[in-house]
Amino acid sequence: MIDHTGVIVSDFEKSKQFYREALAPLGYEQLHEFAAAVTRHTDVAGFGANGVSDFWISRGTPNNPPIHVAFRAADRATVDAFYRAAIEAGGRDNGGPGERPHYHPGYYSAFVLDPDGHNIEAVCHQA
Repeated sequence: MIDHTGVIVSDFEKSKQFYREALAPLGYEQLHEFAAAVTRHTDVAGFGANGVSDFWISRGTPNNPPIHVAFRAADRATVDAFYRAAIEAGGRDNGGPGERPHYHPGYYSAFVLDPDGHNIEAVCHQA
């Protein structure tokens, strides 16, 4: 079981704002932030729901190639809301909300590229 994951971002402030807005429909909020003086490496910010940060961003040279992170959504309306919020927050379309039956029946998702080109997805596995 994965406990947490994250991406490296080039513009820490811009990415914090993007993720605060894009992940809000999924119940996520920024829960933590630690400066490089604390981590002894770089600035980091943690996002999550229910008091647990399971997605982190770090200031630095972005992962190359960009990576893919998928967030589970409770229902299709939440996937749609994620997509709208992420686009409004400055994300770029990488596959609007819709069914993707080639993955499995009932797979409904949306893909957005974050400011550094990371492929961020919200997915609902319920029909």
